[in-house]
Amino acid sequence: MKLYNYFRSGTSFRVRIALHLKGLDYEYIPVHLVKGEQHGDAYRALSPDSLVPLLDVEGNPDRAHLSQSMAIIEYLDETHPEPPLLPRDPLGRARVRALAQTVACDIHPINNLRILKYLAGPLGLSEQQRTDWYNHWVMEGLRAYERRLNDLAQERARLGLPPSVYSYGDTPTLADCCLVPQIVNGQRFGLEYEGIPLTLAVFERCMQLDAFQRAHPSRCPDAE
Repeated sequence: MKLYNYFRSGTSFRVRIALHLKGLDYEYIPVHLVKGEQHGDAYRALSPDSLVPLLDVEGNPDRAHLSQSMAIIEYLDETHPEPPLLPRDPLGRARVRALAQTVACDIHPINNLRILKYLAGPLGLSEQQRTDWYNHWVMEGLRAYERRLNDLAQERARLGLPPSVYSYGDTPTLADCCLVPQIVNGQRFGLEYEGIPLTLAVFERCMQLDAFQRAHPSRCPDAE
């Protein structure tokens, strides 16, 4: 497999985590978003939306190119089911997807590079205004994530179960693949996380795992 990605891209980071959790080898192909390489004709021929990540599924007779990180990760989970990134039961899968989508749908889309560039360019916001925008929406989403974790913890306690080790249960899931890049990205922007102790505890536990460490932007070949 070939993964077209950018080291600072949170969505690319998610897919790298999933690949490492599953022990899958891949060729790392950098696409420099700040330099605009995603808009070049060569890359657009592969990715109609000019976004990363893009997974080239080698060995597929159709040479499938898969886009959108959530779709890529679920494809990997279906084709390489061990270790699973989604629970076996429907309710558990729905809850993990809800956690993941809190990050992937509610936080990331309004804070990614092209949005911040639009705020700075056509809308003329200052650097401080862009930072305030970023901080506000990240914390809105993470506080929601924290409330979800708290609700799940209370339910486990009522059932006599021990607290979850990760976002949901005792093994990393799709939710953790989404959460960790969001926290790391916020750290780069200097965001001070307050009032989300359960979320930060999950993050710290994830970052003790080799798969998350190897996927970190600082370990990427194109890291600056």
